[in-house]
Amino acid sequence: MNLNTSETLAMSFDAIWAHKMRSGLTILGIVVGITTVITVASLLTGLQKSIVDFFKEFGTNSIFVSRVSGDPSGQGARPKELRRKYLKPEYADYLKATVRSIDDVALSLYPRAPSGQVITAKVPGYESDNLMLMGATPNLYDISPREMREGRIYNMAEEKRGMRVCVLGSSLADALFPGGGAAGRSMILDGTEFQILGVFQPAKGGFFGENGLDRQVVIPFETARLRYPASQNFYITARAIEGQRADAIEEMRAALRKLRHDPPGSEDDFSLTTPDSIIENFNKVTGMILLISIAISAVGLLVGGIGVMNIMLVSVTERTREIGVRKAMGARRQDIVAQFLTEAVALTGAGGVMGIVISALVILLMSLLFPSLNAEVPAWAAIAGLSMSIGVGVFFGVWPAVMASRLDPVEALRYE
Repeated sequence: MNLNTSETLAMSFDAIWAHKMRSGLTILGIVVGITTVITVASLLTGLQKSIVDFFKEFGTNSIFVSRVSGDPSGQGARPKELRRKYLKPEYADYLKATVRSIDDVALSLYPRAPSGQVITAKVPGYESDNLMLMGATPNLYDISPREMREGRIYNMAEEKRGMRVCVLGSSLADALFPGGGAAGRSMILDGTEFQILGVFQPAKGGFFGENGLDRQVVIPFETARLRYPASQNFYITARAIEGQRADAIEEMRAALRKLRHDPPGSEDDFSLTTPDSIIENFNKVTGMILLISIAISAVGLLVGGIGVMNIMLVSVTERTREIGVRKAMGARRQDIVAQFLTEAVALTGAGGVMGIVISALVILLMSLLFPSLNAEVPAWAAIAGLSMSIGVGVFFGVWPAVMASRLDPVEALRYE
């Protein structure tokens, strides 16, 4: 009595369907494990795409110099970095004059409101404190171009004269002027009237779909220095000559160490980064998160696998007489192994499919909550999840299947 593949599958699914509740509880660990790893992988993939798009806004040849790493405003910096000396605006002129591998240098300033106060933007009928204020030289947008939705960026003459003009991020402009037409109008920024020259197009990428650039208020660098003389949080953005970014980084590092009198052999007391290096560091962090999620899901898969082995051993005991009848009718050992191994793989495979479906629903919900996240279940994650679930079925189903195939037909027929 030799069964073909279709007959083996039919018998396996019949056996599973006959105990629906037991089968469902058995594969619960598989479902949890696969859902966890696929959901995390999908979210990290979407987030990574957003971060790459975010830093493309700054230009591939850009080099950033700041006092601390991370957020240019200095928030969340490590205590050791907060003890560093502030950068000085004069550094920009020195770098432009001495570093031959760069062709332009821009300055930024991130002012902070006095302790206990909040910087707000007001227009008749609307007010917002959900903003980030930055003063910048206009050539920053030659180094890191941004498209304008309306209006224009201030020019060098307006910057040198310290004029009270500004450019808004798209989200802030929409909050203050729901009907549009912000360019050419005025607003009160931190108690002072500013003329709005333009509004940026929505920036690409961001963290969970939100790009902080869309909440910016950009004012001329000299205006920021005049309005906030106590602020020293300067930031330098340089543009390397095409094909010479590596040389520019080393030359800038040497020049800055000389300016800041860093002793030989000591670490830099400034942060020098590029979009690529920031993305690389982000990938390291997300890689660790993915490894942790795999470790967590492995626990679920182990629990599920043990449950599958247990239920298959119970099934062998319950169907001892059936096995004896099949052997008496000529079934070979490999036929018995194939049947029970197919049942185990069908159980875990169903758990894998359910995990993929649940992950897709979770990602769909996240995409609705964060429309710009671009999260989706990558094909490699779905294939890997299904392969892992099938592998668990094979690994934990072999022993019960072998035990079933070794039953003596005479003894099996006597089993009550």
